[in-house]
This record gives sequence, C-alpha cells and structure tokens, in this order.
Amino acid sequence: MAKKPKKQSGGAPEWMVTYSDMVTLLLTFFVLLLSMANMDQIKFSQAAGSLKGAFGVFGGKDRKEISPPSLVEIAPVHDDLVQRLYTRIMTQMNRLRMDPSIKVVKDRGAVILQINDSILFAPGSSTLKPAAFPVLAKVAELIRPLPLSARIEGHTDDIPFGRADMSNWDLSVARSVSVLKYFQKNDLLPLNRMSAVGYGAEKPLVPNDSPENRAKNRRVEFVLESLGDYREELPYLIDANEQLPF
Repeated sequence: MAKKPKKQSGGAPEWMVTYSDMVTLLLTFFVLLLSMANMDQIKFSQAAGSLKGAFGVFGGKDRKEISPPSLVEIAPVHDDLVQRLYTRIMTQMNRLRMDPSIKVVKDRGAVILQINDSILFAPGSSTLKPAAFPVLAKVAELIRPLPLSARIEGHTDDIPFGRADMSNWDLSVARSVSVLKYFQKNDLLPLNRMSAVGYGAEKPLVPNDSPENRAKNRRVEFVLESLGDYREELPYLIDANEQLPF
C-alpha cells in the first residue's frame, strides 16, 4: 500500500524568516552608521528611532531614549577653502608685483595680509603717507574680485604713546579707520565688505623685548574671511559630509 505524501506547510521556508531578520538588522545598522558619518543630529535621532522599531522598542512609560554619542566636529572643507584662497592670493600678489615686505599668513581660519606700519604711516601718526596710496590700491585690487570681507586691524608695540590724551589703543584704532576711510573715499572696496578695529599692543606677533621685535609688532593687518556660504561662492568645492558612501 503506497504511503501518502506529506503535506507541505504554506508560506516561506523557515530559513527565509531568519535570513530576512538578519538582512533587516544589517540595513538598520548601516543606516545608523550613515547618519553618524554625516554628523547630523536630526538624522541620527531618526535613525535611532528606526533602530528602536527594528528591535521592538516602542512607546511606553519604561522606554529608554538612545542618547546620541558626542561627536567631534571636523571641518576639512573649510581648511581646504582657506588653502585655496591662500594659494590664489599668493598668485595674485605675484601678478600685481606687490611690495615683498607684505606678508601673507593663514591664521584663525582666515588669510591675513600683514603690512608694517612704516610703509603706511609716519612714527606716531595716523595719517596715511602718500607713499602708502599705491600700496593700498594694490591691496584693494587684490581683494576686490574675491568673495571676501576685509577686517582692518591696527596693532602697536608696548611703548607708551607720547601724548597724554592718546594711548596705543587710540593710535591703532585711528590707523585702521584711516585705511578704511581711504578705501571708501576712493571707491576701492564697498563699505559693507570692510570693518576696522584696533588692538593696541594686546596682540603682538613676537615678544616686545627688542627694537627689532617691536618694529614687527607695529603693523596693520587685513584679515580676509569668506562672505556667506562657501558652497555658493566656490561651487567647485565638494562637501564630503554630503556624499553618500553608496
């Protein structure tokens, strides 16, 4: 007598259920990694909510929130922007044949032009020398086509000023304002791209312990910083934080 064939149970095989659970958990895990890579707290919270759902953790009095880990912010794109601006400014300075005594440095997330006070002013004076006019005209020509703001900073050494009614700080402010007024009066740079500030002897480049060092500290600086969003100004730069890994 022939045996009757066993009836097969309906639905997917049992191994398929286990396999589907594993694939779902892997997908949730990679979504979590992606949200952490983008340094986006909102996306992280959303991914954490998805992870709770995948593990069966839903609303309730005893639910525990998954607190996002503390993330260290890194700005490689901003550093790349400063480097590109620095390279371009150096190229422009060579093209314009600017005074070789003008130094260019990268500091405080900006590119800074440093001009010794003897090029622009007589000792103890805040009135621009006629010889300073072509120098400042080239500085303006350098800055004008770039998407940059210019903060004009005045600096002095630590020797007290000779007049009782004027301090080193007063002199540094007057000098930075004189440069700003020259740019505005001669229509070299728009006023909304400039600002003026004086620090006196508070921010020396080197210790004020010799006549040579004091001469280095007496300077006017042009702190060149990006205007607005770098992605609008320099669209060829790619933000690594916005790129998907797949």
